[in-house]
Amino acid sequence: MPRRLEFFFDCSSPWTYLAFSRVHDVIERTGAVVAWKPILVGGVFNAVNQDVYERRANPDPRKSKYYAKDMADWARFAGLKIGRPPVFPVNSVKAMRGALIALDDGKLVPYATAVFQAYWGDLLDISQPDILGPVVASVGYDAATFLKRIEEPALKERLRANTEELIARGGFGSPTMFVDGDDMYFGNDRLPLLEAALAYTS
Repeated sequence: MPRRLEFFFDCSSPWTYLAFSRVHDVIERTGAVVAWKPILVGGVFNAVNQDVYERRANPDPRKSKYYAKDMADWARFAGLKIGRPPVFPVNSVKAMRGALIALDDGKLVPYATAVFQAYWGDLLDISQPDILGPVVASVGYDAATFLKRIEEPALKERLRANTEELIARGGFGSPTMFVDGDDMYFGNDRLPLLEAALAYTS
């Protein structure tokens, strides 16, 4: 039986962009069944990982310098363009509600890819409707209708429920991945371990 992968993610994270771009090959190689779980990572931080705000406000210059190198190395390795958006952190709530619409329509992968590229590649403020509109149009949606739909209470509740589910299951950031329910992996650099778990047969 194929193993089940749950991928909890928010497009506002560059490390999630790296993991998202690379996990498709892992899924193909292992035959895993994937469940995409859009979340709001700010909600996770507020609940269980508030230290991230202190680190952003008072960064260690040595770690910051290495962070920039590490990100550039990973972007080159993955073949992605990842810059430094002028708006960071960004309010990704509209984009992530939109991910739920795309998920329901079978367009999650192209939609999330377009959002990631707009924010991290083109350095656009995806919190703004006039920016998000062309992004959703690029994957086949009518922008005005889409932007109206993301305000639906049901979508707000689903995004909140996904976020609370991740917190309840021990998650603390994005991306967080689970294999077969309770085997958790966090971060882009855990993909080799994730693949090993998905490929394991007892």
